[in-house]
Amino acid sequence: MQIKIINKSSHALPHYETEASAGMDLRAELEASVVLKPLERAIIRTGLFIELPVGIEAQVRPRSGLAAKKGVTVLNAPGTIDADYRGEIGVILVNLSNEDFTVENGERIAQLVIAKHERADWSEVEVLSETARGEGGFGSTGTK
Repeated sequence: MQIKIINKSSHALPHYETEASAGMDLRAELEASVVLKPLERAIIRTGLFIELPVGIEAQVRPRSGLAAKKGVTVLNAPGTIDADYRGEIGVILVNLSNEDFTVENGERIAQLVIAKHERADWSEVEVLSETARGEGGFGSTGTK
């Protein structure tokens, strides 16, 4: 699938690291480092602008290594970029650790996953079909 992109960053375009990778790393495009104190959040610019086809979304997801090693993650994960959005891709990072975290220019801060999606048309009814689960909610299917 071809996707139009404008790269106003000082970095290469996002790319897949391996043949089976689902996501591409997004890099911070910063004039100066950004320090995130514990529980602080910031929108980090990427310098990237994309034009997605209708029926496609881009999902901004955390990088597992950054989350596991530093306690830094994407706050609204996954963040959705809609096909009609033309602004710069920004990543809402949050520091969930007990230590300051410094975001440097060019640092890999998130992943971008391109995905198809469907649009729903509601069909309002009075009754839903029965299932074995029924109204069982959070934790109702067991723990093992």
